[in-house]
Amino acid sequence: MALLQTQNLTAHYGDFQALFGVDIRLEEGETVAIIGANGAGKTTLMRSIAGVLKNQAEAITFDADKIGASHAADVLQKGIAMVPEGRKLFPSLSVEENLLIGAYGRKGNGPWTLETIYQMFPVLQERRNNPGTALSGGQQQMVAIGRALMSNPRVLLCDEISLGLAPVIIKDIYAALPKIKETGTSIVVVEQDIGQALKVADRVYCMMEGRITLEGSPSDLSRDAIHNAYFGASA
Repeated sequence: MALLQTQNLTAHYGDFQALFGVDIRLEEGETVAIIGANGAGKTTLMRSIAGVLKNQAEAITFDADKIGASHAADVLQKGIAMVPEGRKLFPSLSVEENLLIGAYGRKGNGPWTLETIYQMFPVLQERRNNPGTALSGGQQQMVAIGRALMSNPRVLLCDEISLGLAPVIIKDIYAALPKIKETGTSIVVVEQDIGQALKVADRVYCMMEGRITLEGSPSDLSRDAIHNAYFGASA
């Protein structure tokens, strides 16, 4: 059984259905990318896995445990942490305080501490006493990633971590993912940038209008197949 998987996952916002029978899987030690245009359902999928949106218990399985109906705090304790779209730092807290928040509620020890976060992102140590929201967009994203890692998760969900950032900053952010993977953390990356997603992923899922339209390893997926899955065959 996969470390994390969804089975016939649906999601609604009131009367609006955002996901239609989504099946994905994440193996231990794997990086999976979820690509798709804005509004494809990628963030809804992440929010569902993280417990922000409730579902049927059996719709999401993590390490053989049915977690689809679990609260977000319980999902975090089980070992799934999310870097949310838009970073969502606490404006009243310093960089270091934002990072420390991520360690609350975790069970046991792991490789990620303030020291190891600062080793990966040295600029955060230099600015640890600054308000988190006083940093540049890229530095705020580093704080958001570090905050999630402080819980020492087995699975890290990264929702649009390149959004709104300059290419040189995106390169720095994505350079951290292999280091994170080396510690044993499995990763799900949600991206609109197809090229960036294909560089880091072992497998890719494409979403369109709340459905999975393509799955495969980057080396097996043609440009035309990705284009059709991303935009629709008639695009």
